[in-house]
Amino acid sequence: MTTPGYQALRESAAWIDLSARGRIRVTGEDRARLLHALTTNHIQQMQPGDVVYAFFLTAQGRILADVNVVCRAEDFLLDVEPEVRELVYQHLDHYIIADDVQLEDITASTTCVGIEGPEALQYAPASAVKLSVTGAPGFRLYEASDLIEKLPQATLDDVRIVRLEHGKPRYGEEITATTLPQETNLHQALHFQKGCYLGQEIIERIRSRGHVNKVLMPFQGDTEGEVVSSVFSPALQKNVGLAWLKTARKA
Repeated sequence: MTTPGYQALRESAAWIDLSARGRIRVTGEDRARLLHALTTNHIQQMQPGDVVYAFFLTAQGRILADVNVVCRAEDFLLDVEPEVRELVYQHLDHYIIADDVQLEDITASTTCVGIEGPEALQYAPASAVKLSVTGAPGFRLYEASDLIEKLPQATLDDVRIVRLEHGKPRYGEEITATTLPQETNLHQALHFQKGCYLGQEIIERIRSRGHVNKVLMPFQGDTEGEVVSSVFSPALQKNVGLAWLKTARKA
């Protein structure tokens, strides 16, 4: 049995309450330089309206958190998983020494709504930020919207099913603090020509070596890998999810 929210995510568009996600505002003249030095993607080349996906890493190259970086005219908005909001804030604060950078946790004072599904983008206003939690077409609003009155709401269970149907991993479930960036298959989070950043040495070492020992891969039905997340897909009538697959070593 399917829910209206699940059907809308699959066939049209639904809204998702994402207010629990962390939202950190970063201001100051050195904001781009600081974020560039602490994330895996290229921040200094961003222009207002740009969005990039990136990782915060430990010095050992493990993933501390993932982040959607939204560049706005006066600030950067960091959109992170609820579980790592405080961790990301403390991580950034630790590295602000003589920098002109200010942090503000605006999670409680703002809202966040996702609109996702095959028809989602036709509802996008000028303020929409193209982001998707399920892997389906979608956008995010950080303001009140009457779209929640017009579209069905998708529950977190609906979201998880569609996310795994799309093979999209989530930090806190498939990606953890022991995961290496190249193991995620989320190559869009990595920029190899950006210069130095925290954890870069490990990332470059893996790249020069040519492989990691395992990678996250989506599956439908059966898999030879070690299952990390699995759920039954009503639309596909089979189990879908993500699993660790061992990679072949190069000779």
